[in-house]
Amino acid sequence: MKRDMPLDHPIVPTSVSDPVNAAILAVSEDRLAGFQEDPFGEIASQSGVAVETVLERVVAMLQAGTIRRVRQTLMSTNLARGALVAWQVPADRLDQAFEYMFEDDPFSGHVVIRSTDSATPGSNYRLWTTLKVPQGYSIRKHAEFLAREVGAEAFRLMPAKFVFALGVGHVRRRGLEPGARAETMAEPMNTAIVELSELEWRVLTALKREFAPDEIVRDVWRARAAEANVAFDEFMRVGRDLNARRVVGRFSTFLEHVKPDANNERVTRYNALFHWAVPAGREMEAGREVGRHYVITHAYWREGGPEFRHVNVMAVAHGMEKERVLANKAAIDEHLREAGIDFTYTNVFWGGRSEIKPSEIAPSAYRAFCERHGIDPTTMLAEPGEEGGAV
Repeated sequence: MKRDMPLDHPIVPTSVSDPVNAAILAVSEDRLAGFQEDPFGEIASQSGVAVETVLERVVAMLQAGTIRRVRQTLMSTNLARGALVAWQVPADRLDQAFEYMFEDDPFSGHVVIRSTDSATPGSNYRLWTTLKVPQGYSIRKHAEFLAREVGAEAFRLMPAKFVFALGVGHVRRRGLEPGARAETMAEPMNTAIVELSELEWRVLTALKREFAPDEIVRDVWRARAAEANVAFDEFMRVGRDLNARRVVGRFSTFLEHVKPDANNERVTRYNALFHWAVPAGREMEAGREVGRHYVITHAYWREGGPEFRHVNVMAVAHGMEKERVLANKAAIDEHLREAGIDFTYTNVFWGGRSEIKPSEIAPSAYRAFCERHGIDPTTMLAEPGEEGGAV
């Protein structure tokens, strides 16, 4: 259903600093958990902005580039094998490798060039990506393929064992005091793979596709049900069931992380990946303590290995000033010590050039990718005993 705007229609504000837009974004960025049957109605309810205005503003911000995408996210850690990957790439090939990962590999999501303030363990790993492969396929084999394609000298796969925070509400996080945190520890989310039927994959594929401006209407799922070739009531039933199985993330409007938007505004300037090496057996507790801090957008238990001095808790924070980000890091460090969790090593990897796109997780898409590259898809299956392979 497409909107036709009259020529005399007043200009709709698209700035994140506009009070109405800020109220909408404070909800729509990260407060709509799970499958939302009426997402724009829920944004209106929580923000106090009329639903007609919500629709108008979201469309305008999306068209202006203030919002870069609108979509129902998935808990992809439960739907596909995934890992954070650090790549060691020759300096003269770094930008080329970055572009390949972003433009040519649909299974790489976040693509970031990172640096440290001084030479530290792992600082020669400049390119960082998130990587997911559909169920049954080998993330190791896909990483080896990518390494050959971009000329990487080495890479480190770091799957998430548990997730402690998963959200990017930049507008809501503005003005936080260092150390601001929830009264209770973050709840851990496991990364066990959930198997889906063909019908469920069809519904999920339609659910997760990002919305074009002319698709943003109140009755947002009816067209997606038709796209999936599923009766509307059945589509909604499957959506509710997938939500109950905790494979649906949140309905979200995503802002540009670093680059200025069409209004020359930035919602954040600094993207920091924090590392901590905590004692073995304390990873879960440490992750939950880190994840309760409001400034943290993502937090995980991952194993960095010898390349990164065996760090095992990682988290991401954003901010407008570097000193403010470091003040938040210091507050978290102090809180961990107060909780009796010491760490033998910590570091900060700063984000530079970055691009973000959703990782493709549909098995059919992986088979098509292999065929385009002259690869027999069966050779990319996980091996017996390998994570994701038959035992």
